[in-house]
Amino acid sequence: MAPGAVLVPDWLDADGQRDLVAACREWARNPAGMRTVRTPGGGTMTAKQVCLGWHWRPYAYSKTTDDGAPVKPFPPELGDLARGALAAAYGEAPPAVYDMALVNFYDADAHMGMHQDREERSDAPVVSVSLGDTCVFRFGNTETRSRPYTDLELRSGDLFVFGGPSRLAFHGVPRILPGTAPAGLGLTGRLNLTLRASGLG
Repeated sequence: MAPGAVLVPDWLDADGQRDLVAACREWARNPAGMRTVRTPGGGTMTAKQVCLGWHWRPYAYSKTTDDGAPVKPFPPELGDLARGALAAAYGEAPPAVYDMALVNFYDADAHMGMHQDREERSDAPVVSVSLGDTCVFRFGNTETRSRPYTDLELRSGDLFVFGGPSRLAFHGVPRILPGTAPAGLGLTGRLNLTLRASGLG
């Protein structure tokens, strides 16, 4: 894709996808469960989100959710998943401590505008795992939300990692392709797990 940006198709097998969907359903339960994200300007994001390890609010991190509940802990198995993902993408796992995840759920009408993942104090690569419906993923440049960018489809089980020169590339999800999830997954819509090293200690 670009220096430091790697797509690994079909990285997660069917059993691994089902296990991860089941885990996401547990993480989505209250307290500190799935929420609608509100922006400082008063708008709302169409993708819903639950945070693990650190709670993201535009545009900062905290240890408590919007209603004051403690954020759910970052599961150790997601740290293992991140290390395996980095090894698959780069051949080795950089020595970073992955300590947070954003789990985004997209229904058929959801999307996400072009943005950078820049609230972290670590420059470790971002690890993204897709589950359920295929999405159109737009991966751009580090300078602007506009062109040049590349559109590709991310399918259930695909891994996308971006670090190094591409760590601060703008990226987004212009649309979801409804009805494209694997039949045995039991998921309508798309789940995306974004694993990050916060560097916040």
